[in-house]
Amino acid sequence: MANPNPRWAAMPMTAVGAAAREGAIAVLPVGATEQHGAHLVTGTDTLFAERVSVAAAARTHDIVLPALPYGCSLGHTSHWPGTISLHPVTMTAVVVEVGRWVHTSGFRKLVLVNGHATNGPPCQSALLQLRHELPDLRPRFVSLFDLSPAIAARYAEDAPDFHANEAETSLMMHLAPAAVDSSAIVDEPDRTVGRVLLYPMPAVTASGVVGAPSRADAVRGAELFDALVDALAQLLFTARAERDPEL
Repeated sequence: MANPNPRWAAMPMTAVGAAAREGAIAVLPVGATEQHGAHLVTGTDTLFAERVSVAAAARTHDIVLPALPYGCSLGHTSHWPGTISLHPVTMTAVVVEVGRWVHTSGFRKLVLVNGHATNGPPCQSALLQLRHELPDLRPRFVSLFDLSPAIAARYAEDAPDFHANEAETSLMMHLAPAAVDSSAIVDEPDRTVGRVLLYPMPAVTASGVVGAPSRADAVRGAELFDALVDALAQLLFTARAERDPEL
């Protein structure tokens, strides 16, 4: 039977401790607060990471930490209002601190579920440090859009370097339709295709959008959400059953 509310913050300490003793995985949704064009809210990435994590953990009886609402969004610069970014070293430090306290509560498996692309380097750095400091902790980092090859292809249908595109807009239309201003949607092509260098967002988009959100549809968003939850739940089931290699 699914746990209807697997959120760490909704549990008393006794329930958190019991989950740790039962071998539950601590799931940390990692998001961002940043511009998502004029048609999506600035908390888009956090909402996605948190909602997928909760839906998956409800199936697997794991426990979801409060979502980290700030990410590494420096590439959006100060060109548009709405972005609040941590520096990479700050984000690394925050994830390390959370990981230490998760370990202190008795958890030995930690999965970061990421909703924003450039959170990868600081989060991966944090897991390298945690693996060194806490040799019995088994961590994993995964981004929503990389949960499977099919999901990766789905996200990138209209733009390889997508942002506030059809996939994200469809997902929001399904999860929180009031957070989508359809009258403000604009499309912009992915101008990074074929390039080999990195560019800040204002160098590749005038609106903050990369992709074709005008094609978005709530039904396709529901299909994508189901695929994300299925894939993450399978990862959590596998991780929970996994044991250290025998040497």
